[in-house]
Amino acid sequence: MARSSTTKPSALVDGLVFTAGAFMALLIFFGLYSFLSPDPVPNRLSSISLPFSSPRTNHSTHDPSDQTFYDDPSLTYTIEKPISNWDEKRSAWLKLHPSFSAKTERLLMVSGSQPKPCPSYDGDHLLLRSLKNKVDYCRIHDIKLFYNTALFHPSMPTFWAKIPVIRAAMLAHPEADWVWWVDSDAIFTDMDFFLPLDRYRDHNMVVHGWPKLVYEEKSWVALNAGVFLIRNCQWSLDFMDEWASMGPPSPDYEKWGKILTSTFKNKVFTDSDDQSALVYLILTGKGGWRDKIYLENEYYFEGYWVEIVGRLENIAARYNEMEKRGPAVLRRRHAEGVFVSYAKQRDAQLGRENGAVSGPKGWKRPFLTHFTGCQPCNGKRNEQYSGDNCTEGMYKALNFADDQVLRAYGFRHANMLSGDVQPLPFDYPRARI
Repeated sequence: MARSSTTKPSALVDGLVFTAGAFMALLIFFGLYSFLSPDPVPNRLSSISLPFSSPRTNHSTHDPSDQTFYDDPSLTYTIEKPISNWDEKRSAWLKLHPSFSAKTERLLMVSGSQPKPCPSYDGDHLLLRSLKNKVDYCRIHDIKLFYNTALFHPSMPTFWAKIPVIRAAMLAHPEADWVWWVDSDAIFTDMDFFLPLDRYRDHNMVVHGWPKLVYEEKSWVALNAGVFLIRNCQWSLDFMDEWASMGPPSPDYEKWGKILTSTFKNKVFTDSDDQSALVYLILTGKGGWRDKIYLENEYYFEGYWVEIVGRLENIAARYNEMEKRGPAVLRRRHAEGVFVSYAKQRDAQLGRENGAVSGPKGWKRPFLTHFTGCQPCNGKRNEQYSGDNCTEGMYKALNFADDQVLRAYGFRHANMLSGDVQPLPFDYPRARI
């Protein structure tokens, strides 16, 4: 696994940058039009028949010793009924399927978008490019990807929709140790980097956030709930039950909206949303969850696009300069199947370079660039963004990442806004195109 050498930036400086940028991006109802926002649908769960036969009519011919939690007719994939003893159930399933045993922790990436075509002109194409970006990253790093376009709970659209999907994904993939939720408008812009999972061994959830802004500023934008890791375990199922209890299906939904609005003075709308709810659970210590939640800010676990996009061309140039003066192995052609081993060589060289650090003051590639507030599908972008800066920024980030992938195929984009590609000469970047 490729690991990035990072130097921790000033928490105060980056915290202020994060807050200022995120607040701008969130002025026009953060996430209200994000993942899965179809027309309102009444709650129909009471009429849904679960895909399990009743105990009296279950004439399974399976060997009883081979049965798992999947054979339990009372198990439901929906969020209405809690699941108990999940760790034991997972363990029993893994014992029956030893081929899934691994020394390294397995990841399942989950993302998704709305069931209907996008109303904006570039929306569907940008979602396709964003999906390709995730497919590329997952293929290179041997990660499974589940991309969902269905609403799993009719009363939980928009930003709440991810919780039912993640819960179902845990049941569908007991072999996965972590579920990694990534919003559809978040783009991988460093294909070399891999999550430092050993850093999180004592935690069950990882989210990009700033402790000072959570505990001292009590800001609802002290973290971003659009990208996070959550461990596939009983703790996570219990936590998501608690988290979802603050959402639309809850009879206390309106009450939670008032509580969150009064708690976070900079909150710009009165509905209970997933991000404010998450900050509230951490801030108040409600349920004792926060001890297992890791607030990551030492690298761009997800970075605000406004502070990143304008630097991408300079970052690409700095990487080229590094490879020109670095060892020949950095310029050597290689198969995509050994991408990660060459990424490690590049990472080692980065550790010897001045200024190759994560953050606004460094020139290391940002890991994930999050286009918060751009709403590429419905086009209802934040009014702070003028012209086509969202769309242009997304194409720049996508092509910046795509160049890293296409290099193994012998090509690169003519420029960051071009769909045309050019063949790469031998010994690139020493040899000019």
